[in-house]
Amino acid sequence: MSNIGSIITKSVYKIYLTILFITLNIVTYSINKCQKITAMKLKAFFRNHPVFTVEDFAGFLSSDGTHNVRTQESLLAYHVKAGNIVRVRRGLYASVPPGASAETYPVDPFLLASRMAKDAVLAYHTALEFHGKAYSVYERFTYLTSKPLPIVNFRAHQFKSVSLPKALVQKNEVSFNVVKADRSGMAISVTGLERTFVDVLNRPDLAGSWEEIWRSLESVEYFDLEKVALYVDLLGNATTAAKVGFFLEQHRESLMVGEAHLKMFRDRRPRRPHYMERSRRKAGRFVAAWNLVVPPEVYDRSWEEPQ
Repeated sequence: MSNIGSIITKSVYKIYLTILFITLNIVTYSINKCQKITAMKLKAFFRNHPVFTVEDFAGFLSSDGTHNVRTQESLLAYHVKAGNIVRVRRGLYASVPPGASAETYPVDPFLLASRMAKDAVLAYHTALEFHGKAYSVYERFTYLTSKPLPIVNFRAHQFKSVSLPKALVQKNEVSFNVVKADRSGMAISVTGLERTFVDVLNRPDLAGSWEEIWRSLESVEYFDLEKVALYVDLLGNATTAAKVGFFLEQHRESLMVGEAHLKMFRDRRPRRPHYMERSRRKAGRFVAAWNLVVPPEVYDRSWEEPQ
């Protein structure tokens, strides 16, 4: 009887071991499968997000059932070390395609600028470059945001934040003529050409030299002048209105500017003479029609080659 009991016990034990072995294999297979699926999803995320924030990454992991912050940090650290992504600054990363070097792979600076802040809007000279209208290529990229941030240097590029114009904030018009554009499959915000036109004249310090500004704006074939006038009104700056009017008068033929259009801006000009660039008051040509003291190089367009 004891032999029979022993045989039964051994049989039960063998069955138990078999079941345990099968269960372990199933669990191991499931874990490996999940890891493969997660790795595939991560590759897809990096591929579809050339530039991303930690918030973007956390949202992706949450959709996949992962909510642990330490897991997110560990994954980011692992992929930085593996060369799959590169850290631009705290909370901002760029993806590196398979086979490319994390140290030398060129990261799109327009995408980086657009992700420097949650509400970042490419503006001033950077907007001109984005629209393909800048005369020169700059290494500095400027973006508007409600909460200015420190300058960020990444490789050869510098990223500078600028506060939203107070007049637009007060009138709740910060999104006036801000357009959405696609860049490598990602949506970015950038000021439209009409707003950019006014902005670079309003803040020439953020757009380069007067030659750079004039030559850049001269490459634009068309402006919606009604929209330009609306934006000038929103800013409420008489000097800017005069600068806009002066530029349009100089280019009335190429931009098909009528007298009615010029009158819109002439009515908004300052009552007394103003310098075109008030921070750099220097001798210039007084243009009575606009109550504007214009730098000689701008009035004469001295950068142009003699005919």
